[in-house]
Amino acid sequence: MTSAFDQLDLDQTVEKAMEIGVQGLDVCVFRKDGTRDDFVATHMDYDNFGPEEAKSVLGTFNKARLRLSIGAFDNLIGGDPKAKVDNQNHLLKLIRMAYLMGGDENDVKVGTFVGYNHELGNQENGFEKNLEEYQKVFSPIIQYAADLGVTLLYENCPMEGWRSSVYSTTFNNLPGVLAARKIMYELIPSPNHGEIYDPSHDIWQQTDPISVIEHTDMSRLKRIHVKSTRNNPDPFWGNMYPMQRVKAEWAEKAGVPYSTNEWDRHHYEATLPGFGLGDSMDWRKFVDTLRQRGFSGPFEIENEAKLSKQTGKMGAIMQGCKAAVQNLAPLLYPLTEDGFVYPQTDIASLKELPRKDIKVVTMGQLR
Repeated sequence: MTSAFDQLDLDQTVEKAMEIGVQGLDVCVFRKDGTRDDFVATHMDYDNFGPEEAKSVLGTFNKARLRLSIGAFDNLIGGDPKAKVDNQNHLLKLIRMAYLMGGDENDVKVGTFVGYNHELGNQENGFEKNLEEYQKVFSPIIQYAADLGVTLLYENCPMEGWRSSVYSTTFNNLPGVLAARKIMYELIPSPNHGEIYDPSHDIWQQTDPISVIEHTDMSRLKRIHVKSTRNNPDPFWGNMYPMQRVKAEWAEKAGVPYSTNEWDRHHYEATLPGFGLGDSMDWRKFVDTLRQRGFSGPFEIENEAKLSKQTGKMGAIMQGCKAAVQNLAPLLYPLTEDGFVYPQTDIASLKELPRKDIKVVTMGQLR
């Protein structure tokens, strides 16, 4: 996932991917005027993207023998009204871009969040009302994607830092729980949406990712995020939604920790498997369960690790990514005379399909 390389352009990031030894990139294409400032990157020019640009990208990735997907992860059903619509329209641009690069024929998926509407959520039956809002907003989006042969994928991060820590709940992204995802597929019964599953988000919520996979509709699971969590048990606030904002003088006199920023809500640390710290999940059992259930999609390194991406040092970022590859290699790659190695014969070229240009559309034009 190219968010780890926000200080580089796409060509430089491709070079880093080749050095790390991965087989593809999930290219982040966030809005440049968006409201997020955490782990975001914009590695493609979404305002000036047509068939020629698509052809150039496919050529670059084929030369490097890499696959690709694209994505941007924002709130599409809540938050600031203008930003919400801008995020919806941006997602439509990404769907068009994916279509121009081959869409599902090239396994070019579009990653997204759904978000959450707290004005509805604070009401009675607020979660149900958010599901209804999702259905209203995403039905035309998914139909547009289906018409172009593109599939949307939701990530399950609850985005706990999107709401002030003065609130007791930090649930800010509807597909953050499996129950919601299952209902979403019933509300919009299209094959053109599915999920990216990140086990780290369930780990700090005291939920077993292996059990989640055992109850997941595998036809919807298209990607796995490689990211770990080290849970740090907290005797003061508990281990679910532990840290609340209180007056600093109260906490200091009582000798307890307190929230100092919006993300300071949960006692866990982002890690990468095999790099610097142990983590709180069994990756071997997790991968074995995925294989037993027939998963064959990509494993994507999302580097947000405290000792890697969060250092701001390119050397540490690269070390973390390389460590994740080496740590998972025995679980994912066949054993050869050279060790556990990804078979080069399995790398398929991206097809340069004859795509006609189509105009950018907005939500107002879809409805």
